[in-house]
Amino acid sequence: MKHGVEWSVAVFLVLVALAAGVLADDGSLAPEAIQRIRTEFKMDAHARAIRNALTSTGVRDIAENREILADHDSKFSHKIKTKGISNQKGSGRCWMFAGFNMIKPVLMNDLELDDFEFSQIYLQFWDKMEKANKFLECMIEFRDRDLMDRDIVFLLQDPCPDGGYFENFADLVGKYGVVPKEVMAETASSEGTGMMNRLLGRLLRKHASELREIYKDTGSVKQMRLAKERMMAEIYRMLVLNLGEPPAEFSWRHKGKGAEVKKEDKEADKDADEEDEDEDEDEEEDDDDEDKPKDGYDVQQKWSETRLYTPKSFYAELVGLDLREFVNIGDDPMRPKGRHYEIDLTKNLYDGRNMNYANVDIRTLKELVVKVLLDNKAVCFDADVSPDQDSGKGIMARNLYDYESVYDLDLGLDRTERLLFRDGTINHGMALIGVDLQDGRPVKWLVENSWGSDRGKGGLWTMYDDWFEDNVYKIIVHRDYVPEEILEILEQPAEKLPVWDPMW
Repeated sequence: MKHGVEWSVAVFLVLVALAAGVLADDGSLAPEAIQRIRTEFKMDAHARAIRNALTSTGVRDIAENREILADHDSKFSHKIKTKGISNQKGSGRCWMFAGFNMIKPVLMNDLELDDFEFSQIYLQFWDKMEKANKFLECMIEFRDRDLMDRDIVFLLQDPCPDGGYFENFADLVGKYGVVPKEVMAETASSEGTGMMNRLLGRLLRKHASELREIYKDTGSVKQMRLAKERMMAEIYRMLVLNLGEPPAEFSWRHKGKGAEVKKEDKEADKDADEEDEDEDEDEEEDDDDEDKPKDGYDVQQKWSETRLYTPKSFYAELVGLDLREFVNIGDDPMRPKGRHYEIDLTKNLYDGRNMNYANVDIRTLKELVVKVLLDNKAVCFDADVSPDQDSGKGIMARNLYDYESVYDLDLGLDRTERLLFRDGTINHGMALIGVDLQDGRPVKWLVENSWGSDRGKGGLWTMYDDWFEDNVYKIIVHRDYVPEEILEILEQPAEKLPVWDPMW
């Protein structure tokens, strides 16, 4: 009987709303509904003050939580020794920069270098070549599908994008190696990829149309692949004109405490020291003056012997990490834990690996990161950097911006809802290089970004632990740090997800 009364009241309220014009049978916004909304809105003192503020300054400036800023500090109980901030500028290569930031300390610490940076454009060149090849191969593979097929639509929307994930980075390094930045420097097109990508996309779409015509006329996959070889030569030409031609081999030497000085240089230094001992005090002072920097050149600097490398030998000898031994651990809030997932069409090499991850809880992610950082190794991670981060101050913290108080509205969505309803997205890769532990628990994390040294605090961000819980979705760690039960998840056959899944 109680439920019957409630149902009758609900029907009555709906009928009243319809009579008042709040709802319309055809779903349109009726004039009566607009009038009712206007009548009910009250421009009270709070609304008037907020309106005046929002019409004269940005909402972020008004909403920034001053209490969080007042309590902020950038002290960390443990930091990895690294130096140099990279800048991806107007390109979507964060995943590549994050990968380099993870392996850079290995080379710098082994050679005791004060500074070093890998050439991102070198790997970018081969990434574009591989993505172009994958696109054309997919057009051959999907030759019988309708052009409205969702996979084909996805590929055609951006045939050769900048974005990627760690598996893409690892596959590229394994196939092509790496080079120092001075061997292949950035260009206008590598730092601002918009027009280059647009023209690459147009050329690849033209190629796709031609491949389908070839199949229509000949029915021959062999003829399609013969045409693809010529098409890839055209892609190579466009990339060389925009980015330069990548080196097959190069000479390199370094300076620093770890430099191996030539034997004759060591003997010359020894002879010079013995001569100095025989000279009087005045002469020694003169020699000291001669040893001082002149015209910006320090005559006492020691350089290693110049050596010839290929990109693959450079990586093997000076870094040596097997990047395929690093695994992707994720916290996918939309799906059951303890499962292995793979996202289709996310490989950049046609014969490479799709992005895949073992799904565990966020606490496990944090425990793994702490373990790796305390062993003085950096950790790549993927996150949604859209909410609650201040690029000027280098802060990432939950509720850093209190938009709900500004608008007096409930804007809350949980972690799962943000992904499912496309309010959140995994849009940036960075490297963790420090942690602040208090009573054995992480309070905040030190992040090395790739947005240049003029953003954040000299290019670094302080990520508070609550922001980690809200916005970090995947980490990359070496298998040696991963518990056996998680490795077993990765041994399971992966459940394949479509490329438009929110976890991509």
